[in-house]
Amino acid sequence: MSNKEKFKYRSACASCDLPVFDRICFTENGKGGKGCPSLTRKSVLKEANKLYEDENIKHFAHMASAQEAAGYANRDQQPYVMQPSKTRIVETCEFAHRMKYKRLGLAFCLGLTKEAKVVEEIFTGYGFEVVSVCCKAGRSSKDLVDIVDDEKIFKGTDEAMCNPIFQAKILDEEKTEFNILLGLCVGHDTLFFQHTSTPTTVLAVKDRVTGHNPLAAVYQSESYYRKIRCPDIASPGITSDHG
Repeated sequence: MSNKEKFKYRSACASCDLPVFDRICFTENGKGGKGCPSLTRKSVLKEANKLYEDENIKHFAHMASAQEAAGYANRDQQPYVMQPSKTRIVETCEFAHRMKYKRLGLAFCLGLTKEAKVVEEIFTGYGFEVVSVCCKAGRSSKDLVDIVDDEKIFKGTDEAMCNPIFQAKILDEEKTEFNILLGLCVGHDTLFFQHTSTPTTVLAVKDRVTGHNPLAAVYQSESYYRKIRCPDIASPGITSDHG
C-alpha cells in the first residue's frame, strides 16, 4: 500500500495555522490539523521511538537535547523568558565535548578557504584535533560526470568538479568521530551525507548571494527578495514537473 493510499492527508506541519502553544506537538492537550503527523502517524511514531532503545542512539539524542537546553541562559528564572546565549559554532564544540569526541572532520568549500582556517583555529582552541578536506581535493575533472562546456563556470577549461564523495571517504579513512560541513553546495552536501559513515552536522551552507545566510532571502521574501516567489522569473529556463 502506498503512503498516498495509507494516509488520507499529507503531513503539513509547515502550513499549520495553530499558535505554537496550542499545537499537539508542543502541548499535551493541544490540537492538530488534518495533516498533523502527531495525530495521524502514530504507528510511524512508535516505530521511530523504538529506535531510541538502542543505547548509542539514546545517548546521542540525550546529549543533543542537553545541548539544546544549554544554549539558553538563566533557565532558573521564573517566569522564564527564553534567552539564547550561544552561537552555532560554540554549540558544535560543546556538543562534541559532551560526546567525548577528540577528532573532528571539516569538509569545506574551496570558496570558504579563509572561513575554514578560522573555524579550524576555533576547533583547535577547544582542544580538538581537526582533519580537513576541501571540495576540489583530488582535482577530478567534471568530465567524470558528463558535464558539457556550456554547464561549466569557466567555459573552455578542464574544470575540476566538487567531489563530496571523496571528502566523505577521506574523513572516514582518517577515522574522524564527528564531521562538520562548511559551505558545500546544494546537492554536494547531499552526496556527502549519503557516503559518510560518520555522524555529521552542518555549520554553514552555501548561499553565494547572501553571504551564506539563506534565511535572509526567506525573511525578506515579501520585500527585497520578492522575486524568489516567482519561479518563472527567478529561475528562467528551469522547468518543473510540478507545474
